[in-house]
Amino acid sequence: MSAPSRSVVLIEDDEVLGDALVQRLTLEGVATHWARSLREGEALLRRHRPNLIVSDIRLPDGSGEALLMRLMPELGGTPIIVITAHGDVAQAVRLLRAGADDYVEKPFSAQLLLDKLAALSDWAPPAPPPTGEAGWRSPAMQRLRRHLLKLGQVDSTLLLAGESGAGKEVAARHLHEASRRADKPFVAVNCAAIPEDLLESQVFGHERGAFTGALTRQVGLAEQAGQGTLFLDEVAELGAAPQAKLLRLLQERCFTRLGGRETLPLGARLVAASNADLRARVEDGRFREDLFFRLAVVELTVPPLRERPEDLGELAAHFLTHFARSFDRSEPQLSAEGFDALLTHPWPGNVRELRNRIERAMVLAEGPRLEPADLFPERRAMPEAPLSLAAARDAAERAHIRRALARSGNRLGDAAQLLAISRTTLWERMKRLGLKS
Repeated sequence: MSAPSRSVVLIEDDEVLGDALVQRLTLEGVATHWARSLREGEALLRRHRPNLIVSDIRLPDGSGEALLMRLMPELGGTPIIVITAHGDVAQAVRLLRAGADDYVEKPFSAQLLLDKLAALSDWAPPAPPPTGEAGWRSPAMQRLRRHLLKLGQVDSTLLLAGESGAGKEVAARHLHEASRRADKPFVAVNCAAIPEDLLESQVFGHERGAFTGALTRQVGLAEQAGQGTLFLDEVAELGAAPQAKLLRLLQERCFTRLGGRETLPLGARLVAASNADLRARVEDGRFREDLFFRLAVVELTVPPLRERPEDLGELAAHFLTHFARSFDRSEPQLSAEGFDALLTHPWPGNVRELRNRIERAMVLAEGPRLEPADLFPERRAMPEAPLSLAAARDAAERAHIRRALARSGNRLGDAAQLLAISRTTLWERMKRLGLKS
């Protein structure tokens, strides 16, 4: 392993020991990320995949053993060394049986960690997910991915439902890349952004002289898609005339350029998306029922971000890396408090809002770490009216349960264990507080 590629996440609350280890490791060219609490350690490990994890068992805000046990399935085989005091050896042995690699008793030297790193010369952390691949960790998104992979083997028309910003175009691109059309074009059309009188020309193209200003022939988006995928976003915003033309396109699988006579085949697969309830629009007469059934041969929903907190850490890390590269600056750390603020936010704007908040925070933040005030400046600028004591207690309990659910992968039994209550008690509290299981 070359020296620049070596990295360590150290979770240790002892300032003297931690400072000494960081200094020595840094002098040896090892990138060292130091967390002084369980919360900071979890936030670090959700963003960084180091060559080595070194964690104390006893931390001021919880058990290092519980943290490592919880995260081991997500760490991809990253080697772990446990720091113990003399009385913690039994805990260290339990961790070794669960998958940790070694333990050291205090006091120990930094050279010991360097020797361990040298012994791990063949291990390299897995590459971060490529663009578009972050945010698929949660059970709901894993299920969506499985459905998209199955659909990639056939050419059925797909309707993607979901809130604005949830990632419908990301899902459509994932389907395209999983299909036999992956090497063909993916063409996206925002139906809400094109004026109705220009939509036909944009989608189907036009011949020279078809209307005033048509000085040359224009190839439409349906033709540009070729044998690839034509993605129609915000399809609910189509007016009556475009709906009729889209229905004909789906029925006959062919079209004619505006002002032309030649009939052209539609070779592309069609995927539509909408953040509106199309069934409700059919009922009130604003959307054609026959077109709806043509579009919804298969219907899938992209879940909102608030229902998949397991994806927050990976998505935040992806955007931090993306904007650090775009701005040509070092990647900032996301503080434990900042990560907790992300977990408790309801995300009405979904993944698009997360992206925007991280971009703004990286532009305007004054320190090397992103804090809650950097991510949610409106909370600082517009103080809310004081809550009643009962409302404040419920809000705090609701936020704490959300954090426990996120850290346990939405598994009620594991979350109840973290909260030191029974599963039944947790379920009853969630029901009282209006939290979905």
